[in-house]
Amino acid sequence: MGDARTFVIVGASLAGAKAAETLRREGFEGRVVLVGEEPVRPYERPPLSKEYLRGEAGSERLHVHAEGYYKASDIDLRLSCPARSIDLAGRQVVIAEDEHIRFDGLLLCTGARPRRLRVPGAELEGVFYLRDMAGSDRLRDALRTAGRVIVVGAGWIGCEVAASARQMGTEVAVVEVANLPLERALGPELGRFYRDLHAAHGVEMHFSTGVEEILGEKAVEGARLSNGKTIPGEVVVVGIGAEPRAELAERAGLAVGNGVLTNEFLE
Repeated sequence: MGDARTFVIVGASLAGAKAAETLRREGFEGRVVLVGEEPVRPYERPPLSKEYLRGEAGSERLHVHAEGYYKASDIDLRLSCPARSIDLAGRQVVIAEDEHIRFDGLLLCTGARPRRLRVPGAELEGVFYLRDMAGSDRLRDALRTAGRVIVVGAGWIGCEVAASARQMGTEVAVVEVANLPLERALGPELGRFYRDLHAAHGVEMHFSTGVEEILGEKAVEGARLSNGKTIPGEVVVVGIGAEPRAELAERAGLAVGNGVLTNEFLE
C-alpha cells in the first residue's frame, strides 16, 4: 500500500518550497500540500529590493523552482489560498469555508510582515512597504516617475532600495534613527563605509533622527523629521524592520511570544 500520510506546509515561501523539496528528496511518499496566499509560485525575496526592483531581472529569475517542478514532484501547490485557521484537535488546516485539509505533519512558514510606520500621514498615497513581488512592481512604477524618494530606515532594505533608486535616476534622502547605516547589523566601521558609499553616490543622509509626520493632503509631499527639519519627496519607502506573522498559530492555541515558541527541534 502507498503512504497515506499528508504533510501540509503553510506558507509558499522559500522555506516552504525547500521543505517540500526536501520531503520528496528524502523519500516521503505521502501527500504534500503547499499552501500560499500569493498568486505566484514560491520565489526568493532579496532581489525585490535590488535587480528585480530596477527591472534588470524578470520574475523567472526569482522563482525557487521551475514552473513544472511541483507537478512533476507530486506536490499539491495551492496559490491564492491563504490558510484561515488550524484545528489542532482535528489535525486540520482550514483554507476555505468548505475545505479542510487533514494533516499528519504540519509546517508553519508564515514568515514576517514589515513593521508599520505609525505617524500622521503614514496612510497617504505614495507610502510603500517592500515585502512581496507585487509590492516591488508598484514601487518600481512609482520610482520611475518620482523625482525624489524618502527612505525611512537604513537597514538592509532601506540601503538596497536607496541604492536601486539612485541607479534608476531618482533623488534619495535616507532617514535613520541610528548614527550610521547598518550599524546594528555590521558595527560602526562597516557602517561608516556604507555611509560614505551612499553619500558618494548622491544619497542625502539624515542620521540620529526619525520621521514625525508624512506631509501631504492626498499624496506624499514630504516628511517632517524629529529634529525639526522638513524634507521634500513624492515617495516614502519604509524599511524599519519586520514583525513575525504568528496570528494563525496564536488562534490555534500555540504558544507565541514575538514569534511561535518552539523546542530545540523547532517543534
